[in-house]
Amino acid sequence: MATQTSNQLLNLDNLQLLTDLQVVIVYTEWNEAIVNELKAGAMRILNQFPQVEVVAVKVPGCVEIPNMINHLYHNSHTSPREFRQVFIALGCVIRGETPHFTYVCQAVTNGISILQATRITSGDTAYNDAFPPIIFGILTVNNEQEALDRIGGKHGHKGEEAAAASLKVWAFQKEILQEKSV
Repeated sequence: MATQTSNQLLNLDNLQLLTDLQVVIVYTEWNEAIVNELKAGAMRILNQFPQVEVVAVKVPGCVEIPNMINHLYHNSHTSPREFRQVFIALGCVIRGETPHFTYVCQAVTNGISILQATRITSGDTAYNDAFPPIIFGILTVNNEQEALDRIGGKHGHKGEEAAAASLKVWAFQKEILQEKSV
C-alpha cells in the first residue's frame, strides 16, 4: 500500500508555469466504468493546466497499451530532443478464476518497462535520451471493490494521482535538461 497521501501527491502549486507539454493518455475498453473514472480523475487534474495539451487514445485492453504508446511516440511530430511528451497508461485488470490475470499484468508491466529502458535513436545517431516518461495508472486488483476503493474510495483516486505524477515527472526532467544545458 502506498505511504504517501493523495493530498501530498496532488499538491501542484509549484507547477503553474508548465508550458509546451503534451500528456497522452492511453486507456482501455475493458472494465469501462472503472477506467472511465480513472480517466475522468486524470482529466480533473490536467484541466487545471489549460496550457497542457491532452490527447486520449482508447485501446481494447491492457496488453495493447505498450504497443500503442510506442506507436504514438514514434509517429508524433516531436523529436527526441524536444522532450515534451508524457504518457499515462490507464486500465484495470481484475483477477478471475484463470491465470489470464497474471499474464495480462505481466505483459503490460513488461511492455512498459521495456519502453522506459529504451534509448531513442534517429538514423545513424543514437540520442542519449530515454523514452518519454510513462506513468503506470493500471489497477491490478482482486475484485471490483478494490478497484472502487482506488477511484475515489479509501485509497484515493489513482487517475488523479497518475496525472499529478505525470506533471511532476515532466517538470523534474525539464529542470534536469535545463541544468545540463547551462
